[in-house]
Order: sequence, then C-alpha cells, then structure tokens
Amino acid sequence: MQAFRYRQPKSVDAALENSGRFLAGGTTLIDLMKLNVETPQQIVDINLLPLDRIEATADGSLKVGALVRNSDLANHSEIKAQYAVLSLALLSGASPQLRNMATTAGNLLQRTRCYYFRDTNYPCNKRQPGTGCAAIDGLNRIHAILGTSDQCVATHPSDMAVAMMALEAVVHTRGAKGERTIALEDFYLVPGQTPHRENVLEPGELITHVTLPKLAEGTKSYYLKLRDRAQYEFALSSAAIVVEAKGGHIKRVRVALGGVGTKPWRSHEAERVLTGKDATPENFHAAAEAALQGAKPLRDNAFKVELAKRALVRAMTVATQAA
Repeated sequence: MQAFRYRQPKSVDAALENSGRFLAGGTTLIDLMKLNVETPQQIVDINLLPLDRIEATADGSLKVGALVRNSDLANHSEIKAQYAVLSLALLSGASPQLRNMATTAGNLLQRTRCYYFRDTNYPCNKRQPGTGCAAIDGLNRIHAILGTSDQCVATHPSDMAVAMMALEAVVHTRGAKGERTIALEDFYLVPGQTPHRENVLEPGELITHVTLPKLAEGTKSYYLKLRDRAQYEFALSSAAIVVEAKGGHIKRVRVALGGVGTKPWRSHEAERVLTGKDATPENFHAAAEAALQGAKPLRDNAFKVELAKRALVRAMTVATQAA
C-alpha cells in the first residue's frame, strides 16, 4: 500500500473540498489499496457525515442514506415488509461482519472481483486503459455474458444493486456542480471502449442517499442467488423480481439480473414479454429466452446462459406465487 493523506470532515460541504477517494466501510477500497490496484493520494473518511438514516418521505418513497450499513438496511422493518427483494439480496451477500461495515453507497460502487483486475501482474483495461483484457482468453468462468465488449468482460459484483435496479431506485449526489438525481439504470456504464469508467459520477462527486419509490399496493418481490457455495460467495447468476399481479395476471413487472452482466442488468426484454400476461411457466420461459437472447458467452462460462434463464423462471414463479 502506498502512502496517502487522510481527512475526516464533519459536513458534506467540507468533504467536497479538495476531495480525494471517499472512504466509508472500506470493504472494497482498502482491499484494492493493499493490492496496489487503487493508489489514491488522499483519503476522505466520510463516516462522520449525517448520512446514516432511513426515512420515509412525503410522497411515500423511502430515503436511504449513503452511510446506512448493509445489515441495518437488510433488517429494517419497512425494507423487510415493503421491499423484500432488497432485504433478501443484502442478506445473501458477503458475511455478517462485512454487512456490518459495508454501506449503501459503497455497495453501489464496489468494483469487480475479476482475478485479472485485482492482480497487477496481468493486463487489465479497467485498471490501466489500453493494456488489454487478460480474461477474454484466460480463465473466464465467472465473467459476464451481457453488456461485454472487446475491452472488458468483468461482472459487476453487487447483489444490492441488482435488487435496487428492479426497484427502480434513484441515486442522489452532491458535487462541484451542485446536486444531481440519477436513475440507477442510468448510473452504471457498460464497458464499451472505456471500461475504466464504471458509472456517471464525476471526480469528487459524492452519493448522499438513494430513494426507493413507493410500490403499488399488493406488489411482491423476490431475489434468487445461484452460486458455487451457500455462503460468502458472489453470484454466478441472480434474479430480482418486483411484480404487481392479481388473479394470476401480471399487471406490472420489473426484472434485473446479476452475476451475468458488466453492470446490474435490467431486462426490458423480459418485462415486455411478461407485462399483461398470465403468470404461467410458458410465459416465464419465454421471458427468460428474451432476457438472454443477446448473451455472448466465453469459453468457460456458456453455462451461465441456461443458469440465468432458470434463475429468472424460478424467481418469477416464487414472486407470483406470493402475489
């Protein structure tokens, strides 16, 4: 780890002055600094900022502060009752110790677990643009099949972000240019020719909170995570479903996939197949086929195509049974 300057401001305004890399739980950043993948010259510890509350808003949505710990969010009574998909996603990730440290904003910003990104002995366009992608011809079993490019095939690791994508969460930020409101679907970037740019944040821009829109009465949700082992493992495939259904008929549905995309993957294709249809296995399978139609598997991860389809079908089955 290289030497760095350290600041611990007590207000958002102070945090934005001469800012460096923001530090909250540190469950990603510190690891990457130890590996010399990230070498910030200045660390801005934001843990003293008043951004750790979960609050209802006047329009019925829920405001989640950037510093709310994953364990607190997962076990919050309103989250468990109204946004079950988010609670399930959070509890499926990491370990209790890590969930006690990791924060809402940090989880949204966590970086890929691609082996080649984390090992500076290998070329990586995400870590050092223009050097190449070792994963394309290397070991790529865990890598993405949706949203890839010839520059990068790394998956986004977050479970929480997949659930928030299905919930149509909104990210709120503060920066040198003032405040911004960004739909989560617009927050992440696919690698294209600039894999080092993972989201639309500008340098020094700080996430202050996330808003979860109010759900229609009777909406049900579910998160399914498939992985190599039952605990402390990243998804090979996951599916987040938020569905409004009545009498076996789907009125509205949101579908997001994890473990298979270069970003948390919203499937508008699956949603179009399902909206206005009956909740039947045939329609679920048709939606799964549509969701994975654009998949581009690599040598070692072609199994993810079928795995993701099955995850989507199973998650839809459970969510609509609850509805």
